[in-house]
Amino acid sequence: MIIIVDDIRSGESCYISSLLREGVPATALTPCDFGGWVTGADETDVDAVDAVLLGGFDARKELARLTKKRSTAAVIAYDARASLEETLELFAAGVDDVVSDPCDAREILARVAAILRRMKTEDTAPVAGIEVFRDGREPIVGGQPLSLPRRELRILEYLVAHAGRRVTKAQIFSSVYGLFESDIDDNVVESHVSKLRKRLRARLGYDPVDTKRHLGYMIGSR
Repeated sequence: MIIIVDDIRSGESCYISSLLREGVPATALTPCDFGGWVTGADETDVDAVDAVLLGGFDARKELARLTKKRSTAAVIAYDARASLEETLELFAAGVDDVVSDPCDAREILARVAAILRRMKTEDTAPVAGIEVFRDGREPIVGGQPLSLPRRELRILEYLVAHAGRRVTKAQIFSSVYGLFESDIDDNVVESHVSKLRKRLRARLGYDPVDTKRHLGYMIGSR
């Protein structure tokens, strides 16, 4: 899930359609709306956000600091003509990267994946036989690439990012479909997870996903 923050109304960002074409849920919020959301949202919703893209509005350094206080999401600023001084100030405010505007969605995803890899904590449990990249590449499962439908790939990436911890169906839904999506039945997550588990079981010879009713899912080493 990626949130684009700029002086625009939701849906007007050119990045929305390009990210959606890559299979990544994305939404656009004005700086005011995002500031209210990131301040008041509960931890599970904040945790569903992989990255925040900040446009060229005046308050973006303040929102970068606020985001970093509440979230481990990658924070990337985009700017068509950012000066060196402005770029340095953005980094000082906690921004992880600065890109030119416009920027190809695939480059944004690659940069987000690189940032999240650097931020990965040592207490994240390894998953035997599974390696994900979070930039659109096929995961390596059992030593070989495994082709997955986009939704199943996003679910696998989310589970691996939270390896060793149990995540709820609602958390997976928010990460895969977006926090503000209300037209899709969240029970669809169960169907995707079921199909994903069958593919993983066929490749690994065992099911790496543990499911507990009402508690959610957890992936970990055998």
